[in-house]
Amino acid sequence: MNNLSYSSPTGTIHMVPMDEIEGFQVRPGMYGLNGATAIPVGVNFTIHSTGATSCELLLFHRMEDTPYAVLKFPEHYRIGNVYSMIVFGLHIEEFEYAYRLDGPYDRTKGLLFDRNKILLDPYAKAVTGQSVWGIQNKEDSFYKARVVQDNFDWGRVPLLLIPMEDLVIYELHVRGFTRHGSSHVTFPGTFSGVMEKIPYLKELGVNAVELMPVFEFDEMKDCREVDGRHLVDYWGYNTVSFFAPNTSYAGNVEYNREGNELKSLVKALHEQGIECFLDVVFNHTAEGNEYGPCFSFKGFDNNIYYMLTPNGEYYNFSGCGNTMNCNHPVVQQMILECLRYWTTSYHIDGFRFDLASILGRNQDGTPMNNPPLLQNLAFDPILGNVKLVAEAWDAGGLYQVGSFPAWNRWSEWNGRYRDDMRDFLKGDFGMAGLAGCRITGSRDLYPPEHRGQNASVNFLNCHDGFTLWDMYAYSVKHNEANGWNNTDGSNDNRSWNCGAEGATDDGEILALRRKLARNAMTVLLLSRGTPMFLAGDEFLNTQYGNNNAYCQDNEISWLDWAFLEKNRDHFAYTKYMIQFRKDHDVVRKSAGNCSFGLPEIQILEPDGRTHVLCVVYAGRNRDNTADDIVCLAANVFWEEQDCFLPGLPVGMKWQVEADTSGWYLPGYIPSGDPLVLDGCQIHMAPRSTLVLTVRPVRQFAH
Repeated sequence: MNNLSYSSPTGTIHMVPMDEIEGFQVRPGMYGLNGATAIPVGVNFTIHSTGATSCELLLFHRMEDTPYAVLKFPEHYRIGNVYSMIVFGLHIEEFEYAYRLDGPYDRTKGLLFDRNKILLDPYAKAVTGQSVWGIQNKEDSFYKARVVQDNFDWGRVPLLLIPMEDLVIYELHVRGFTRHGSSHVTFPGTFSGVMEKIPYLKELGVNAVELMPVFEFDEMKDCREVDGRHLVDYWGYNTVSFFAPNTSYAGNVEYNREGNELKSLVKALHEQGIECFLDVVFNHTAEGNEYGPCFSFKGFDNNIYYMLTPNGEYYNFSGCGNTMNCNHPVVQQMILECLRYWTTSYHIDGFRFDLASILGRNQDGTPMNNPPLLQNLAFDPILGNVKLVAEAWDAGGLYQVGSFPAWNRWSEWNGRYRDDMRDFLKGDFGMAGLAGCRITGSRDLYPPEHRGQNASVNFLNCHDGFTLWDMYAYSVKHNEANGWNNTDGSNDNRSWNCGAEGATDDGEILALRRKLARNAMTVLLLSRGTPMFLAGDEFLNTQYGNNNAYCQDNEISWLDWAFLEKNRDHFAYTKYMIQFRKDHDVVRKSAGNCSFGLPEIQILEPDGRTHVLCVVYAGRNRDNTADDIVCLAANVFWEEQDCFLPGLPVGMKWQVEADTSGWYLPGYIPSGDPLVLDGCQIHMAPRSTLVLTVRPVRQFAH
């Protein structure tokens, strides 16, 4: 056997083969390096299993299903529960790999070892067999992995580190964002397609995109036909591999460079001042329950990776068949390592955790007071600058909005903001007090002294539920196309069709819907906390009343960019309000003391004189050279109302900055000379919103 060596920063490292297996020179590997890693002399393979009694490495020629080599790990290559082996002379472009493990089989104890089952490496950086969207795998097919060469050139683009309060988050589905022919991109439905739309995102003004799941998933899982439509797992909330990007989202095949197109997208976003968040799904996997497939975690350590009942069945707090055992030390380690990988190798800026309350459950499913996984994520050094955002509930009934274990590091999707503000904005009685609280940061849920200033991610619409337009076009869901007799999806939509269900030619109803959509965007973007909205809401995209389009890979879910031209005025209004938010620090955070005594936040609730709710922010501008006062006035009543504004010192006047009714600003935003009030009272149109600021009188002198 030859003595192979390579140079490292610390000197020459000699790698001496110690054994030969099936004609391959091998030696014990690097036990702390999980997964398969290319090194100068070959490839290091490391996996672990607590219950296995033996392990085999299977090597395949690319795109073939019969292994050309089976290398059984010698018993002395196992230390503790870790198998590790360096195979010399392997070139990563020439092979794919998988594993077989032997061990006890007893379903009642959660042991599913099967020496004939071919298993995907849980730490695989790329997965084969899913490269072309919508292609059904053969019935007897299995997943294999590729070794990825991680040498992407990030250049000198620094991490943006935009504070949470300064972000405007834009949630999008990678495929649906550009799949429609109206997107006019070169590679529709891909990371490259999103990259082609970065100038659009820059023009809109958002500074963070949140990508719905991009971990490898099988969109053909549970595929079916309904009324002539081919339905698939379009959203992707059924993870196959946590470390691998979804290769069907790449515009070009990336053999052994999987992930480069996504990295190029992240780099291009950063160059334009836009952060990139990932929606991550650690609460369950695509292996499902006891009737689901066994392709990875079940075969490695089923009773460790999943929460099991005493008889070996699967707890289902995810609503998807199984629940990951996130607070088991082995699973904690994998999740931590995964997020570190995406942070270091992909420069991801933040993570939104799907059904994050599951991450706080004990191994028997009970909620924990101080879940170790959540605490470790909060204090991990590599994740120190990464945003952590929880969807603070799960499908098992655990609802933790306002009480999610946070350590002043976790933010939350504020589901109470969504619900209370939807009620308020459609005119429900008695909601003004709660609305004022939600607009000003939900301090009842997130007291600043305990949760800091950045705990609340405010949203009215997201992928799960109605779009902004549908919220005012439908009073009930219309999910018949999903094939479940309209039983799927939430019935708690808090929506209003404005007088006609769905499509209509009634001009008054259409005008009202547009005005209510402007109201919603205005209030969202003038609320304390981090605003988030769904891609397409800025130009009133519709899903035709479907509030659970998880399976619709078609015009129901794809953004129709024709709406951008049709609703150019709404796009312009949204763009204007995003910039307005950026221009006024007082909206986003405490900004010093106003010189004439107005409090930082003032809520003027409806009284005997008016139904209008006013929220007034006061402080100093970012240069600390002048007072900055912003008023949001919302009349959700169906009749005209007087709005009474706080009094001002001599020499100061109120100026109208936005008007969703068009009464005072025909284009809804200023053009030409500013509209200045003579006094502190203004008459408001029914169901309308005004935004006002204070300016010295001398600014208006001619």
